[in-house]
Amino acid sequence: MISTHILDTSNGKPAAEIPVRLERFENETWNLIDEQSSNGDGRIVFNCPFEEGVYRLLFEIDAYFEKNNQDHFFLRTPVVFKITDVKRKYHVPLLLNPYGYSTYRGS
Repeated sequence: MISTHILDTSNGKPAAEIPVRLERFENETWNLIDEQSSNGDGRIVFNCPFEEGVYRLLFEIDAYFEKNNQDHFFLRTPVVFKITDVKRKYHVPLLLNPYGYSTYRGS
């Protein structure tokens, strides 16, 4: 399982309705696995079957800031990581604001 939680640190609230693509890198290209939008609590759970490999969560953040009438710098946020044990859960939070972001391996 791969999950994410998107928090807007500029207002201290979850970031809802952000489209996120889950992709796997193989054969020198990114392949779409699933695409969902964050719920009202800023969360997404991807319950697809996974293999070991390199994955990317691509957060499409431009429309979120536009909808909230916020000037912003980044249009999308790619987070690339590797899965080494398909039996483990992988939680990848995104802390977001109009001019920056950070992420980490959550629990």
